[in-house]
Amino acid sequence: MSISSRPERPTLVLCPGLLNDARVFAPQIAALGSRVDCLVADLAAHESLVEMAAAMLAQAPPRFALLGFSMGGYVAFEILRQARDRVTRLALLDTSARPDTPEQTAQRQAMLRLAQTGAFKGVTPRLLPRLVHPSRLDDPSVTEPIFAMATSIGRDGFLRQQVAIMGRPDNRPLLASVSVPTLVVCGRDDQLTPPALSQEIAAAVPDAELIVIDDCGHVAPLERPEIVTAAIETWLFSHPPAAR
Repeated sequence: MSISSRPERPTLVLCPGLLNDARVFAPQIAALGSRVDCLVADLAAHESLVEMAAAMLAQAPPRFALLGFSMGGYVAFEILRQARDRVTRLALLDTSARPDTPEQTAQRQAMLRLAQTGAFKGVTPRLLPRLVHPSRLDDPSVTEPIFAMATSIGRDGFLRQQVAIMGRPDNRPLLASVSVPTLVVCGRDDQLTPPALSQEIAAAVPDAELIVIDDCGHVAPLERPEIVTAAIETWLFSHPPAAR
């Protein structure tokens, strides 16, 4: 999705997570659309973070605010590597600066083998408790987009994304050099990227703001949209961007 930026309106580049598309940010896009040009990255067409970031940068305006959710956080770090001077501010939601552990890589490889044999089922109801807080398991405003996005991305997109995730570097050495207003958000009950990982990012990035959301799992933009949107609004409009 490409929206031409107007000088008086900031552009917000949104990088979704594994098996996600623009729908994971639907509440935020609806709330911010009158004030912000939103550009959502397509992260299903490439099998490396380098390619994902380069494709996004080719669509983005010269300067933009950058938000990455989950896998999108890994892409956001790669965008910083490739074009740090184009990023005016940074938000990282339910993500990690660490590379995969050997155990995580082994799990991903097992999922790849299953998917390659045709056993790809997207996100199933059985997987939901790992993604969202128990209080949201029966909330269709949360669950239906999750199922629909996974179906849309499909097996081939899933395979490419998992390969990209396994190849990500250790981003912790990058954190101290981040010099733009930075927001870090996570659900207190996030099982996939627990709060300790967000706390690690916020502690390493100079002057980063950390928000931990109660009664929230991994998919904070859909589970607690009002809180996430309010945090993004403050981050976008209440802090002056770093001087260049």
